[in-house]
Amino acid sequence: MSHNQILNHQEIEFKIKRIAYQIYETFIDEEEIVIAGIQGNGTIFASKIALALKTISPIKVILCDVCIDKKNPTTAITTSIPKNEYTNKGLVLVDDVLNSGTTLIYGVRHFLDVTLKKFKTAVLIDRNHKKYPIKADFKGISLSTSLLEHVQVVFNENQDSAFLE
Repeated sequence: MSHNQILNHQEIEFKIKRIAYQIYETFIDEEEIVIAGIQGNGTIFASKIALALKTISPIKVILCDVCIDKKNPTTAITTSIPKNEYTNKGLVLVDDVLNSGTTLIYGVRHFLDVTLKKFKTAVLIDRNHKKYPIKADFKGISLSTSLLEHVQVVFNENQDSAFLE
């Protein structure tokens, strides 16, 4: 199967910076926000956004790892921080690729158990093949692909890239 690079390291860096600015604009009145990454690449992408956000804004950023079983998302979801640390705060749920929307919508459902000031979603790549009514508020790129194609994001130090397979 062939690999077509759709984003190189520099392009991903630009996307991260732009998403950080969009988040800052959206949450400009907040003193602190939670950037919650879905375990795996979502967490890595979230930490990169959090780092960029810290360099451009005075907002305190709390990083959260969200553990979801992607093959069985109805099982219990856990977070690396307790509920009281994200209650009454702004929150951005982050993943690398929005494919069918299953993982993201179950992640959203988990955070709806508490009161949040504002809730947004961010993805690097939105594939436009949703089974659920979920959208990315902040996205690096939208990509129309066939259902047979696979998007893979690889995060390596100074060699981040995204491929279409």
